[in-house]
Amino acid sequence: MKIEPKDAHIKHIVNVASAMMAAARTAPKANGMDNLECFALSGEEKSALTAKMREVAAITREDFIARDADNVDGVPMIVLFGTRNAPYGVNCGYCGKESCAAAAESGAMCFFAAHDLGLAVGSAVSVASDMRVDNRVMYSAGVAAKLLGLFEGEVTAAVGVPLSVSEKSPFFDRG
Repeated sequence: MKIEPKDAHIKHIVNVASAMMAAARTAPKANGMDNLECFALSGEEKSALTAKMREVAAITREDFIARDADNVDGVPMIVLFGTRNAPYGVNCGYCGKESCAAAAESGAMCFFAAHDLGLAVGSAVSVASDMRVDNRVMYSAGVAAKLLGLFEGEVTAAVGVPLSVSEKSPFFDRG
């Protein structure tokens, strides 16, 4: 049986996306609370995401969002990560509020939720890099995923990580 590189690359990307989600899930979580959501998109679902990214680009007039949509269109898969902004109950004041209850009332983003998302995404992209899959963390894809209601819970912050195996990373020299 002859296995063509393109078929091998797609299978590798699917496996890497799974490993990335496992790495994100097992990343340290503050106070033992897991508010992370993650999933991968390809095909029509990915196309719907890039269409929404282009809508956001048109509304905000931010060219980099349309450029990011072009990047996501050019790859077979994207992994999305989001966090809910649940109170962690430590009343640290880092958000500028006197308590977690006051922060939740005002909608302030909890430092621990943001930090946990960063740790999870860092863990995930290190897996992709270790497995020689080009990737880029994109806030723009997370915004579009939130607007499309792709996350199951009430996600406050989200990012997307498109994945590519090609002779040159599509995420460099992007203009």
